[in-house]
Amino acid sequence: MNKATKIWISILSILAGIYILCSFTPGKKQLTSVVKKESPRIVNIINFIRFCEPRNAAITENVLYQTVVHQVDIMKEYHLRGTFLLQYDALIDPRYQRLLKSLPRDSFEIGAWWEIPKSLVEDASLQWKGETSWDPYFSGDFSIGYSPADRKKLADTYMKKFKEIFGYYPKSVGCWFIDAYTLDYLYKKYDIVASCNCKDQIGTDGYTLWGGYWNQGYYPSLKNAYMPAQDEKHQIPVPVFRMLGSDPVSQYDAGIGTNGQGVVTMEPVYKFGGGDSSWVHWYFKQFIEGESLAFAYIQVGQENSFTWPAMAKGYKIQMPLIARLRDEGKIKVETLAETGKWFRNNFKVTPSTSVTVTKNIEGSNKKTVWFDSRFYRMNLLWSGSTIRFRDIHLFNENMASPYLTKKSTSGKYSFFTLPFVDGNRWSSKSQVAGLQFEALINGKKVLIKGSGNPQIRSIKKGVLHIAWPIEYNDTLVMNMNERQIEIKMLGNHLINWFLELHTAANASLPFRKIMSHQVECEFEGSRYDIKISPGIVSKGTDGSILKILPERHRIKLLARCGCIPLPL
Repeated sequence: MNKATKIWISILSILAGIYILCSFTPGKKQLTSVVKKESPRIVNIINFIRFCEPRNAAITENVLYQTVVHQVDIMKEYHLRGTFLLQYDALIDPRYQRLLKSLPRDSFEIGAWWEIPKSLVEDASLQWKGETSWDPYFSGDFSIGYSPADRKKLADTYMKKFKEIFGYYPKSVGCWFIDAYTLDYLYKKYDIVASCNCKDQIGTDGYTLWGGYWNQGYYPSLKNAYMPAQDEKHQIPVPVFRMLGSDPVSQYDAGIGTNGQGVVTMEPVYKFGGGDSSWVHWYFKQFIEGESLAFAYIQVGQENSFTWPAMAKGYKIQMPLIARLRDEGKIKVETLAETGKWFRNNFKVTPSTSVTVTKNIEGSNKKTVWFDSRFYRMNLLWSGSTIRFRDIHLFNENMASPYLTKKSTSGKYSFFTLPFVDGNRWSSKSQVAGLQFEALINGKKVLIKGSGNPQIRSIKKGVLHIAWPIEYNDTLVMNMNERQIEIKMLGNHLINWFLELHTAANASLPFRKIMSHQVECEFEGSRYDIKISPGIVSKGTDGSILKILPERHRIKLLARCGCIPLPL
């Protein structure tokens, strides 16, 4: 090695050392980038397959089959991994068997879709009571329409047939809803690793799921598959991922003051969602750039019942975009089972996650952030220059599902958690519910208004930090961790601020007793309470329900459900 070479090596070593030191310089930008690297953006393409569609005679068995062929073709075109979930009557159809067996197992996962058709019931030696070979209006469409003993027979029959056809048991089982008894049985006997269920909704298709872990995934309670567990001992170790990619801003408020909701999701058939190029590109931009804490997640895809002509436009928007973002290293495209295994390898209990929208789609002045943990969920909504808590629901693993051991006799179902703020169900067309940020200025009560954009980031593992500059040169600061919400005001003027809950006059509320540092509640037979300290609670005035005043410019909300003794 000559002298010149040695000199150059020395220079390069010094520069490398400087680069390393700079890379570890503490600061907000460095913190954010580290969190991003540890917070993958995961996309599951999940299509589920029905054999028949009795609701529309024009949707024949061949139309349904050709829809799946098109889905396979476009995924192959863009080299996208994905999952197909089979309803039992599609599983036993030779055409679907040939098609799906031809797919490479390292790119395509085949799993189970747990809607119950006539063929599965009869092959399990049970009596079918539906009106058609698959009856979506019948109580037996879901596993909760059967006794626990019959649920086991259905599971064993499906799994036996699946293994006969494919040579192995499926690792993923999804449905709009699967009961805890069935899910736990499938885990213990067949070692499934992942499940998925419907997004939160009110009344859509006759059933309601409301107040749950809003997006991403969670470990369900042994007593209630919709309810996140708080303790590892009381959870089913199968992560359940929320389907359909709800619009974080608009989906929640859809249908306020009515008995049902519209749909604003990534589903490619909807022209105000996954079938609109502007919306899809906006969604993925927020998905990639927004703070998500542990990870971000979205399911894309569609059931074949909607048919290819209805979903083709949306697919042709979404698939090339997903492929490009994957190639740029901005997202990970995985099968449902792969994501389930990753979740189990990384989290012993349900992690804290967030969904953040700092810039809404063009034409809207709203922003939002969702925070979910194993103890509660929270949603903040900025509308123009004002802010309110739109939603706070608590989770209790001891709140058993009404369908845990008893079968449903109705084709309509409701699944809830424990509300403290419900900006949809407590609203009317003339009064939007929420826990508002207000102040007393010159003796007059006003809504607090911002003077800039909120800064939303992770400050350490599992903690979401929000700083929002407001008028009067103060800053509203919030920190959420898995157990509590802390709110404080920083600045020179320190205005006389407080929180006030407003609801519709006829709202059915859970509040049993309002005390100075505690609100006792009861809902669906479960008692729970919110501890407020620092902060002073009182009954509301001028039409409000309750009021929370800060102490030393701070308010702290702590959820207590009686299921886990939370430290105070």
